[in-house]
Amino acid sequence: MRVLVLGSQGQLGNCLSDVLKCSEFEISYKSRKEIDISNFQKTKNQIFKLNPEVIINASAYTKVDDAEENYLDAFMINHLAVSNIASICFDIDCWLIHISTDYVFDGQSNIPYKESSHTNPQSIYGRSKLDGENAIIKSGCNYIIIRTAWVFSEYGNNFAKTMLRLANDNEELRVISDQIGCPTYAIDIAYAIEKILNKIKLKNCSSNIYNYCGDIPCSWHHFAVSIFKEAKKFGFRTPQIIYSVESATYETKASRPKYSVLDCSKILHDFEIYPSNWRNGIKKMLSELDK
Repeated sequence: MRVLVLGSQGQLGNCLSDVLKCSEFEISYKSRKEIDISNFQKTKNQIFKLNPEVIINASAYTKVDDAEENYLDAFMINHLAVSNIASICFDIDCWLIHISTDYVFDGQSNIPYKESSHTNPQSIYGRSKLDGENAIIKSGCNYIIIRTAWVFSEYGNNFAKTMLRLANDNEELRVISDQIGCPTYAIDIAYAIEKILNKIKLKNCSSNIYNYCGDIPCSWHHFAVSIFKEAKKFGFRTPQIIYSVESATYETKASRPKYSVLDCSKILHDFEIYPSNWRNGIKKMLSELDK
């Protein structure tokens, strides 16, 4: 089965390369430089030439605060370009596996969000991602939309690596404790996608939205403490004190969900994909970084 990965140099793209390197699929990895999804006609020509049976869109505008000002760029990549890709998938009868976000919800719930829960994004980033989802559904193509959250790995820029970097220069850190979510190890997302690819190959799959994230909710502060607890064992520099602070302490351009825990029971039922064990993910990430 021919598979095209868009955004191959990003965090998830690199993880997909690691996980799928021994798979039986015929995979083409394309970076943003190789296929610029904001160039609609060129993207269409390139995809038509490759003629994939599945496209994994791991490309996205993810700078949440910058999106508030650079909203045209955010909507171009997260909505309009996605709409174009979905239209191409419909034309060539190709599946689209697309990565979305917990930011499509407003964070006002006190119970985990299901795929059917009411969406109400509170930021430009969240709105652009939701518009991308809706464009996929409207296109008529075959699709799997995966909503995930708090993604981290040994690749790219993410919260875990930022904490490790800050610890190199600071004895004390202040980390937000009143935002609750589920950290997700990007390698686990890649394994989840591998299972979905196998189902698509067997034609045992139907278009749907799925939540996929970490298994145990925590705050950013708890996540940071967990990272440094393991980092110390690997000999990484760790801060002396990690203060717990409220989000009001930090003024940001974009609103963040206070509670963005996702219910992952649907993907477990349909694909036997279990939530990401982010504590193990921390250990694996640190092991890779230690190399």
